[in-house]
Amino acid sequence: MGNCERKDDRMAIGVFGGTFNPVHTGHLRVAEEIREDFRLEEVYFIPSHVPPHKDAGIAGPSGERMRMLRAAVRGNAFFKVSDLEIKRGGISYTLDTLKKLERRFDEIYFIIGADAFKQIDTWYHYEELFYHTGFIVMTRPASQADDIPGMLPDAVRRKLTVLQEDVCRHESGKKIYLCPVTKIDISSTKIRNLLKDNRSIRYLVPPAVEKIIIERGLYRS
Repeated sequence: MGNCERKDDRMAIGVFGGTFNPVHTGHLRVAEEIREDFRLEEVYFIPSHVPPHKDAGIAGPSGERMRMLRAAVRGNAFFKVSDLEIKRGGISYTLDTLKKLERRFDEIYFIIGADAFKQIDTWYHYEELFYHTGFIVMTRPASQADDIPGMLPDAVRRKLTVLQEDVCRHESGKKIYLCPVTKIDISSTKIRNLLKDNRSIRYLVPPAVEKIIIERGLYRS
């Protein structure tokens, strides 16, 4: 369980991007922990249309992914699903999404895994991201604590001020937090492979998501 905490009282939202093909219990659990620890007003799940770092075919049909996400978060008033990237079409660049969201929200935190954060320099206009969002970097509780500056390229590192071991502030004023979250060994790839092998995915996804997958025969071929 996460033990990090945002110290200021300004209203903030979390943005959780990905293909969500399909959404699973791991996604939902870490989002809930982060929402609670950081006192986020809402967490927005934003499925990509075409992910920049993956084969376009990996994303899967956008309509089905949206349907499963909406079913997964139903009943949690703090979780929202946005079709912003799907409606925009084309390659889903995070920078474009953040620029759109900041017109509506005063403070945004992008939720990202540690491995992806360490490769942020491969993202589209990555240096500019730090002027539009803070980051909540998910880490494993039992792992060696990561050093935020050490995870980033020089172009970003020299613009950081270390506030404490797990918090840095960018020159933009945006903050970067390391946040240990519960490690749940589930992946969308694993779920798709189980379904291809005609095996059960019960307890790996919410029942409402499992129902959609079974009724529509998703991931069977």
